[in-house]
Amino acid sequence: MTTGKPDVDVGGGNQHKQDGKLGDDAPPRRTFGSDFQRFFGRGLAILLPSVLTLWLLYQLFLFLMNNVGQPINSVIQLLVVEVTPRVVDVDSPDGDKVPDWFKVTDNEVTRELSRRRDEGLVPEAADAVETNALRRDIRQSLRRDKFRQAWDATPGLNLIGLVVAIVVIYFAGLLLGGYIGRRVYGKFEDWFQRLPLLKQVYPHVKRVTEMVLGDRPIAFNRVVVVQYPRKGVWTVALVTGNSMRSIHRAGGAEMVTIFVPSTPTPFTGFTISVPESEVIDLPVGVEEAIRFFITGGVLVPDAEQPGGSVEFDDAIKAMGGTPLQQGNADGETNNAGDGDDAGDAKSADEGTDEGTGGRRD
Repeated sequence: MTTGKPDVDVGGGNQHKQDGKLGDDAPPRRTFGSDFQRFFGRGLAILLPSVLTLWLLYQLFLFLMNNVGQPINSVIQLLVVEVTPRVVDVDSPDGDKVPDWFKVTDNEVTRELSRRRDEGLVPEAADAVETNALRRDIRQSLRRDKFRQAWDATPGLNLIGLVVAIVVIYFAGLLLGGYIGRRVYGKFEDWFQRLPLLKQVYPHVKRVTEMVLGDRPIAFNRVVVVQYPRKGVWTVALVTGNSMRSIHRAGGAEMVTIFVPSTPTPFTGFTISVPESEVIDLPVGVEEAIRFFITGGVLVPDAEQPGGSVEFDDAIKAMGGTPLQQGNADGETNNAGDGDDAGDAKSADEGTDEGTGGRRD
């Protein structure tokens, strides 16, 4: 009787403990707030790159339209308004070759002249010569306004400026790319660089433009790894070219200049000069290296996934370092050796216990 109650209590306690344990291991209850946060974050991660890309392209289009297309459109409108009346009598009754919105009647000129006189923009008393000149100016002003309104109301006309810019740039490259064109442009460029203020700015702008858009390959054409800022710390960098002669003499070896980008803004960083023998090339492209810098090393190029590279290991071995594959193999060997040593020690202890037990018996 006395032993049954504790048994029941113990069993009940164990049952409560098991129930509590199962309750602790149960997954948390899903709520609308948690589901909304999870799916909203997932949708944002999926759509945000596409939306940002389209937004950047749209901003680029607006920049080109406002800074390239619109000035060219204004010049085209001015030429049409100023040249057409000199070629065709647009205001004559038989001027049917031009649209009505390009014509300006005498009544429209008279109303505009009266409005300007009422507002005090033109003097009241004027002779016939001044009045006729004033009416010609008003006619041209009204024609420009009507033509601009018709231009803006017609879809696609605003793109003419971009098309004209592309055609002009193409023919400029075609003409100036030849021998005669280069000679003529070279003379103009020499004169241009002698102008005050421009000679301090133009050479640097030209050098950057040639580096980005020229026929020569871009300066960042090698992705390397170097021990920086101290031995044993490997840093991915980009080779920009040969170093200065003074640095070659000071280093006593062939030196190269490398750019060490910072994360997550790879357009800033450090420029250093190191011996060519201490630079190891990586089998990755510049774009892959840029992604590596921006993501802080999260996006590793496919060619550099963990597993080691024979060429990279040989280069490290030549510099006195420990190759990755050898380091992994040594680690596995040491772990295996430690396991064997532990197994031997355990077997020895068991043998000792058996021996002691036998003697006791």
